[in-house]
Amino acid sequence: HLSITHCRSSFQETCNRSKHLRELEGRQRGNFRWVIDSGAVSDWNVGRSPDPRAVSCLRNHGIHTAHKARQITREDFATFDYILCMDESNLRDLNRKSNQVKTCKAKIELLGSYDPQKQLIIEDPYYGNDSDFETVYQQCVRCCRAFLEKAH
Repeated sequence: HLSITHCRSSFQETCNRSKHLRELEGRQRGNFRWVIDSGAVSDWNVGRSPDPRAVSCLRNHGIHTAHKARQITREDFATFDYILCMDESNLRDLNRKSNQVKTCKAKIELLGSYDPQKQLIIEDPYYGNDSDFETVYQQCVRCCRAFLEKAH
């Protein structure tokens, strides 16, 4: 049983849940099971839908989501095997929070550390335009595919 959580938005979660995961599931053997979720470090957008530009970008790639934002919990650190985040600020915050959980088993990493194109940081596209969301989508697809191939 392998679990993953992404911070920042359901944008990355949805990319990971989509066709790339189904491709790997088709090849998996045994009782290995993926559980994927999304959780933010802060509580700013809890209960809200993803940014409409992210939803539009995903829709352009044939992906639909009904996800609502949630904040990462103490239980996530004890439940998930991996917590993959987008930038160094998230990484610091998550490491600090994980130190408060005695039963933490999650390995906390930058999702970009799996990028074959070596783009370590996945920038927040919020203050950008549609092309910035497409850039983040492409980065997430590359990174998630590489992560799933390595972890599988």
